Amino acid sequence: MEYASEYAAQGFSAGYTAVSLCISILAIVGLWKMYAKAGEPGWKSIIPIYNTYILFKLVWGNGWKFLLLLVPIVNIVILIMIAWKTGKAYGGGTGISLLCVFFPTIAYLVLGFGNFEYVDPQ
Repeated sequence: MEYASEYAAQGFSAGYTAVSLCISILAIVGLWKMYAKAGEPGWKSIIPIYNTYILFKLVWGNGWKFLLLLVPIVNIVILIMIAWKTGKAYGGGTGISLLCVFFPTIAYLVLGFGNFEYVDPQ
């Protein structure tokens, strides 16, 4: 009985890891389809920092602005702005932009598999 809390912690950790892995895979699948709609190869969604660069390039027009994520406090504003612009770059309205801000994995799937078309940010 003394090991019950240890087993509970291990079970929670395993469940948390499984859920996190599923969410990560769904995000990669959604980004893959989004990149394909924008004319970029989907494999670019798998590489950790490079995928952020590509997302900034697609949505903002300038990929190097992702370096602003390294600046404390500014990075929060930039993340909200890039999420908002992602919805707009795929022809979505306020609803899809809010979905990108609050539930990005779901938004990536909706934008990737939905009827949204990529619109050049320029």
